[in-house]
Amino acid sequence: MAAQMIRVMVADDQAVVRAGISAVLAAEPDLDVVAQAADGHSAVAMVASLRPDVVLMDVRMPVLDGLAATASITASTSDTRIIVLTAFGLDEYVFGALRAGASGFLLKDAEPTRVIDAVRVIARGDALVDPAITRRLLDRLAASSPAPVIAPGRFTPRESQVLEHVARGLSNAEIGHALRISPATVKDHVSVILAKLGVRDRLHATIYAYESGLIRPGNH
Repeated sequence: MAAQMIRVMVADDQAVVRAGISAVLAAEPDLDVVAQAADGHSAVAMVASLRPDVVLMDVRMPVLDGLAATASITASTSDTRIIVLTAFGLDEYVFGALRAGASGFLLKDAEPTRVIDAVRVIARGDALVDPAITRRLLDRLAASSPAPVIAPGRFTPRESQVLEHVARGLSNAEIGHALRISPATVKDHVSVILAKLGVRDRLHATIYAYESGLIRPGNH
């Protein structure tokens, strides 16, 4: 059975960069580049009409920047997922991208194979950010105040355990081993946790765990 095609859009104001990324992705048998956008406003409009699975979104673009475009897209649809791709690894960009609802963050100097893999990872519902960037970001979130409090009764004791392990970066198999339950059961718990939080993926659940004080600096 043939793999389902992943429909991708590339948004970047530099034509050469936009064309280069598109060419790399289009060469893959399971990736279909359905659109290119030169600014954030065009990107939002194209997503509304074409509903791609994944968008590679530059940060610095005219008319509407990539972070504002990402926020607009994620607010209007849960079907399209965003990877922010930028030349700038500044914390404020990473923070802004994830706050806007992006599910991935990559630097433009990433190897082409990493960009290709990132599209596939994001398309299947996972999140992807460079581990060093993730740790720096989460420590910053955990150190910020005031921190919201986890609502009593929001999660069952088991769900709280699973969320804590997710926030520490454990896989479903690792969580299952630690809690002595099957990976399939862990997956079910994670799905319920994401639904209760109203977030799209494990990364945003992790951000919640840090902001709520479930995980704190030095406690991971």
